[in-house]
Amino acid sequence: MTELRKRGGGGDPDSTENISDKETDGDDRLGLCAEGEGEGEGEGEGDFKGDTPDPVPPGDNTPQCLNKALEGLSSRWKNWWIRGILSLTMISGFFLIIYLGPIMLIFVVMSVQIKCFQEIIDIGYRVYHSYELPWFRTLSWYFLVCVNYFFYGETVADYFGALVQREEPLQFLVRYHRFISFALYLSGFCMFVLSLVKKHYRLQFYMFAWTHVTLLIVVTQSHLVIQNLFEGMIWFIVPISIVICNDIMAYIFGFFFGRTPLIKLSPKKTWEGFIGGFFSTVFFGFIGAYLLSQYQYFVCPVEYSSESSRFTSLECEPSELFVMQEYTLPAMVQNIVRWRTVNLYPFQIHSVFLSSFASLIAPFGGFFASGFKRAFKIKDFANTIPGHGGIMDRFDCQYLMATFTHVYIASFIRGPNPTKVLQQLLVLQPAQQLSIFNTLRSHLRKRGMLPPAAMEAQ
Repeated sequence: MTELRKRGGGGDPDSTENISDKETDGDDRLGLCAEGEGEGEGEGEGDFKGDTPDPVPPGDNTPQCLNKALEGLSSRWKNWWIRGILSLTMISGFFLIIYLGPIMLIFVVMSVQIKCFQEIIDIGYRVYHSYELPWFRTLSWYFLVCVNYFFYGETVADYFGALVQREEPLQFLVRYHRFISFALYLSGFCMFVLSLVKKHYRLQFYMFAWTHVTLLIVVTQSHLVIQNLFEGMIWFIVPISIVICNDIMAYIFGFFFGRTPLIKLSPKKTWEGFIGGFFSTVFFGFIGAYLLSQYQYFVCPVEYSSESSRFTSLECEPSELFVMQEYTLPAMVQNIVRWRTVNLYPFQIHSVFLSSFASLIAPFGGFFASGFKRAFKIKDFANTIPGHGGIMDRFDCQYLMATFTHVYIASFIRGPNPTKVLQQLLVLQPAQQLSIFNTLRSHLRKRGMLPPAAMEAQ
């Protein structure tokens, strides 16, 4: 297997010698055996000869000015300052993007999605490229375009009904959207079958699965982030902010107080950081929810106005979630704080559940990513951000949080949306619209909400 890995070129040929016998045995049990081991002479003989790419030496892309300013510090404190400065820079950029509005947020989410996809695909490409097999990267990006076309086409149909009704070409694309999406995907599927090379079938199917799992993790989750955004910017800002808060506070508590290792996949993670991050995040989410709930800009659903031809989220009648209400405290709590009632926004209560998930469950997205990186002997997905690694290194927990937020909204928050239903009705044929109108009018008459037909005739 070592000889075959050397064929991959790109890395240190001795880098695989630190693999334990136990890991090698595990590879063999999974069918990742070397030539002649457990495989007869056949079409799968050359598959998975390089199941793990040679590690890429970590590069230092820290700005020269920072290196000079911090050259007198130990590596531990130098990394602390680099991470801190870059974190503050990214947070400032995040505030600027929020100020620019929902359109800019959508473009940023799409950009992050593309970059995360590229970082994961590049890891697989190092395996695939060793065998000079065709079309892997081309097909991966083609499938990314197909999946994005499907998801964002669905979004256009749901949230831009007025625009679709006005433009004839868009009506055609919306009507046959799923068929067009399937035809595009089917073209890529046929291209993949035509690219199969004898003696490398298993590796090619392995990379085909690699691409589709990456699409599931990255594209689907980013689509859910945008769906959350349309419910109101607060559903976008709070989940992302509390994950960032948990990441920062867990790092700070672990850096200064960490003594007890938390999980073997991430040796630097400690129980002290995990617990400190939990309480800090719940407090931050509770206060952040209180501040944002006061502004219509954050709580109003993001909708497209056909009259102004732009997104509107500045004015609305806030839902009950963002109206201050009085709550009676439990008797035991009353005895401690000496308060009988407390005024809260209901969203603050929901923020506690979101923050708890961000602190207790979302970190497992990071642990999953750590296990993935260990499996491929890499420190980071990329070196895009000095001190932080790649974009995927910063968003591994965000994707899990986005899914939970979407499920939480669908299960406990969202009710029927009259605007969305009306937009769907406007796309129907006139005869269908008239049929629905007559059915609705008959229903309202039976409930006494409209006068009988005889009185209307008079």
